Amino acid sequence: MSGLSFGESPRWHDGRLWLADWAAEELIAVDLDGNAELIANVRSFPFCIDWLPDGTLLVVSAAERAVLRRETGGSFARYADLRPLADKPWNEIVVDGRGNAYVNGGGFDLGAGEEFAPGMVALIGADGVARQVADGIAFPNGMAVTADNSTLIVADSYAGELLAFAIADDGALTDRRVWADLGEAAPDGICIDASGAVWYADVPHKLCARVREGGEILDRIALDRGGFSCALGGPDGTTLFVVTREWHGMAAVESEQRTGQLVMTTAPEPHAGWP
Repeated sequence: MSGLSFGESPRWHDGRLWLADWAAEELIAVDLDGNAELIANVRSFPFCIDWLPDGTLLVVSAAERAVLRRETGGSFARYADLRPLADKPWNEIVVDGRGNAYVNGGGFDLGAGEEFAPGMVALIGADGVARQVADGIAFPNGMAVTADNSTLIVADSYAGELLAFAIADDGALTDRRVWADLGEAAPDGICIDASGAVWYADVPHKLCARVREGGEILDRIALDRGGFSCALGGPDGTTLFVVTREWHGMAAVESEQRTGQLVMTTAPEPHAGWP
């Protein structure tokens, strides 16, 4: 698929690849032949998506500083208010197999040119209340949970690291460690495969790479433009999807409209974990 303005947050769900087109403010679902359906307009830049175990779609709305849920009729209602934790744009979301919804955000508004401040991870419980469960992450970005619900992995784009946290029974995060030091890489969106390796997309280096715990690179796919996020899916879970875009900084977002693509290839191991 081509002509995307700013593809992000790809998720394989119900036989199609769903993604957020940030600059167009559109939630789209695409089948394997490239046929796209507009699911909803989401008036936020950025916004990211995932599903609760019961099939309810959740959307992180940076504009509202909230997580929204999609109602049966297609409208959106507030699921959790994030403003008590930080009145800054929030970014990624991942829901684990038990229904824990983790949301992260930077400590500053990149689009507004604010001065750097580290970000955090919040947990939204079944009562819809958000609480901080991790902080001090330079620029938290993609997140994924291992298949056994025991570990949350967070991509820190500024530090060039994948961080890991143990998930406690109540959803709290403990035992922070560096899962993989990626050196000069800038990991963005991530996903996990059945071998326990992580795929990460990298914008400045125009690639998508697969890494095992400890930092060994197992596979590297060169792209002709920045790689923003990736997802495993398809009928057997071995299709790797990557959303890509020309990138020359936030100031050029509007002038570089519609350079985004959704590309796919075959991965050596199928999907595992969440999303």
